[in-house]
Amino acid sequence: MSFDFAAGEVLLVDKPLTWTSFDAVKKIRGAVKIKKVGHAGTLDPLATGLLIICTGKMTKQIDTFQGQEKEYTGTICLGKTTPSFDLETEVSEESPIDHITEEALGEAAKELTGNLMQVPPLFSAVKIDGKRAYKHARKGDDIELKSRPVEVKVFEITQVALPYVSFRIVCSKGTYIRSLARDFGFALQTGAHLTELRRTRIGDFTIEQALPLPELIQQIKEYHENLQNP
Repeated sequence: MSFDFAAGEVLLVDKPLTWTSFDAVKKIRGAVKIKKVGHAGTLDPLATGLLIICTGKMTKQIDTFQGQEKEYTGTICLGKTTPSFDLETEVSEESPIDHITEEALGEAAKELTGNLMQVPPLFSAVKIDGKRAYKHARKGDDIELKSRPVEVKVFEITQVALPYVSFRIVCSKGTYIRSLARDFGFALQTGAHLTELRRTRIGDFTIEQALPLPELIQQIKEYHENLQNP
């Protein structure tokens, strides 16, 4: 395995659970031993899956990669709402789900397919007055995020075991799956939050091409050792 980190590499990482995207970048920056390292498309700490990390001159391509469509799989829990729309915060409200049928699930997914105006989660990295929204949210500030256009190309329900509904979603840049989970609940007249999320594709890059972070770090370490001891 050979690398040229300064000239530019595109590293495909399977981000581990609880790691931030910045944590992964920091770990790789330390391993590759150059400062110019960045990621193309943030993954929440409670999400796993494909993270594109660019080094050297390939960091110029980050905006291009970020603009490509994304594919996710995951699970939504119906009947329970959390402030963050995922497991980062505790359940704050419970609602009945005994009125929900498989037909209603299909209709709700259909309603959330196409060009949508979506309000990002308060617990997100969106900036308000130069400050990340999640910092306002954690302080309890009264803030309101504006809706923004997104496109959901595919919203496929893959398994139903109420209160859990598993899905596959193909969407545009800037789509928050946590917000889709919230809106899925609204469409079904109940609460909802995301319990599992995995990014499986960005453009033509797939999770099958990615390496677990420890394995990638080991490859980079061995590469540096081979340079020192040819």
